[in-house]
Amino acid sequence: MSKATSRILVFLFCLMASNGAVARDYLITDFRAVADTSQLSTQAIQSAIDACAAAGGGRVVVPAGHFKTGSIVLKSHVNLHLENGAVLYGSTRLEDYRKMKSDYVSLRTQTTTIQLIYAEGASHVVIDGYGTIDGRGSAFKKLSWNDEGITRPHLLRFINCSDVTVRGITMRNSGCWMQHYLACDRVHIEGITVINRNNYNNDALDLDGCHDVVVSDMMADSDDDGITLKSTSPRLCENITITNCVVSSHCNAIKLGTETNGGFRNITISHCVVKPSADQSSQFFGHEGKRGTSAVSLEIVDGGVMHNIHVSDIVAEGTESPIFVRLGNRARGYAEGIPVTRVGIIDGVHLSNITIRDAGPSGCSITGLEGHPVRNIFLSGITIHHRGGQHQVAPPTDEKEKEYPEATMWGVLPAKGFFVNHAENVVFKDVVITTDLPDERPEYVRLDVR
Repeated sequence: MSKATSRILVFLFCLMASNGAVARDYLITDFRAVADTSQLSTQAIQSAIDACAAAGGGRVVVPAGHFKTGSIVLKSHVNLHLENGAVLYGSTRLEDYRKMKSDYVSLRTQTTTIQLIYAEGASHVVIDGYGTIDGRGSAFKKLSWNDEGITRPHLLRFINCSDVTVRGITMRNSGCWMQHYLACDRVHIEGITVINRNNYNNDALDLDGCHDVVVSDMMADSDDDGITLKSTSPRLCENITITNCVVSSHCNAIKLGTETNGGFRNITISHCVVKPSADQSSQFFGHEGKRGTSAVSLEIVDGGVMHNIHVSDIVAEGTESPIFVRLGNRARGYAEGIPVTRVGIIDGVHLSNITIRDAGPSGCSITGLEGHPVRNIFLSGITIHHRGGQHQVAPPTDEKEKEYPEATMWGVLPAKGFFVNHAENVVFKDVVITTDLPDERPEYVRLDVR
């Protein structure tokens, strides 16, 4: 036997061995899941996940059909794959949801929480395919102010996980936030569709204290905030790229905040479209009518820091007060008995190539607090068109230092373009403000600006 033939045989043997080691599929119907929404398939789906994880990983496959489930827990090296035509429906009975106790301390990780799909401390977890997960969240009524995750389940919640991929699927109708990634590393979200307009607190995406995240090509339509970065613990959101997304929201389409105990660093958001929802049949939060509250809101109010934020190439239709940069001092701690003792920092924000049409007349604002200015805010290539028609307005005298930050918190602002207060080195370049009707307000009002 020649050396060349020997090498070929060794190669073929290795190839056959590697093919034999390919992770297998675990079809949920093989574990007695039933494509019948009158029956609960939670145990069958969880058994498939457990078997897959015990074998070292693979794909748990949801075939075409309608399946009903309560809480399921994903594990390391498990790929939940929804085939074309597959729909996972969440149960509408609260007792079908497991109460999960997290080891991670966070404002949004309460003693126990409920969710349809959960993972904690897992790695190399994937949810992908062409099917739909529908939480049927309208079945869970709002019973108290902070009941999200308590009596209204999240659809998806991952805590302290790594190497997470969510790709291709459609998610609809959560009881509160659609997807919450808390303290996760290396998250990749691509090509998903999110429709979440059936209950209160219906955010589309919440990245909370996560590191090294890429979000791309997401279509999101939410009643509450759209793409939202939070920091409900001392852990910052850091090294995050968001691009090529289309977002509709009654509230804030793209938002950093409100919870900001740690803060945000090295965030790049680009090539996104903000537009009104085609469905105006219901509304729970946000600005009345077709306009959302803001296109871009950047907030620090709980002692955190905001550094090196780049938002560029945004096209927005609608929104009442399109751009909102706010340093406040709500000072809410992330856990009981841990007070916030400092005012946060906003330093280094770049907003460029942003086009906004059909905005409300309120105007935009960039504000800090006395003795705590926002610093180094650079705006270039900004075009804002709105209705106008406003008379002169006096600057607000109540700075609302402790209040919940919202782009419309002062009503109609004294500038038809930008109201800037308590700021240092705010630079405007190639900024154009146009109105349909004559407007008595100046384009800029600057107070306590250096």
